[in-house]
Amino acid sequence: MINVLIAEDDFRIANIHERFLADIPGVALAGKALTGEETLRLLDEQSVDLLLLDIYMPDYLGTELIQETRRKQPELDIIVITAAQEKQFLEESLRKGVFNYLIKPVTLERFTEVLNDYKQRQSLLKSKDVIDQDVVDELFTTQAGKQNLPESLPKGIDPITLSKVVSIIEGGNQGWTAEEMGNKIGASRTTARRYLEYLVSIDKAEAEQEYGIVGRPERKYYSIDA
Repeated sequence: MINVLIAEDDFRIANIHERFLADIPGVALAGKALTGEETLRLLDEQSVDLLLLDIYMPDYLGTELIQETRRKQPELDIIVITAAQEKQFLEESLRKGVFNYLIKPVTLERFTEVLNDYKQRQSLLKSKDVIDQDVVDELFTTQAGKQNLPESLPKGIDPITLSKVVSIIEGGNQGWTAEEMGNKIGASRTTARRYLEYLVSIDKAEAEQEYGIVGRPERKYYSIDA
């Protein structure tokens, strides 16, 4: 069970997030705090795994609270949920190691997605005594990056590598050759082509023949959604 503390100065929003949490299995509400001081007091009183933290609290900035809360509980994870759109708050939060950063208003779908990502990461970490690159890739691939992929994959198609290729190809409007994709994911040209052709076969990508400087045709792959 993941114990979650909500630090939010607007009780109406805190209540909404509490209702969101109630729909997610495996999490429990540890408490709600309307101020920074109340947040710190609750952390003194009980063990908390995850803090949902607003930036604008009446007595603290959330970015200041990040360090204060971790003095209380060093292993505390934090997701910032805020209406603040100033870039410096995002930059400072990232430097201080928050798990995610959400801009209000947050939909139930997005809230659930992020909490499930967090649950999945915690479950994966607890199941491993040592890690390899596949584990690291799994930790840093979100549910959003995995969605809309088939549940069963053909032989030779690894879901972690596939998610990475999808994330790269959907990250912009540029086309990718098999060699470029192989360099990007740390695999051979042949392996990269296998993943790219698979995405073409399930209508997640399209391929075009383009001619390079020496006139040799080269197959480039583009996201259909780009």
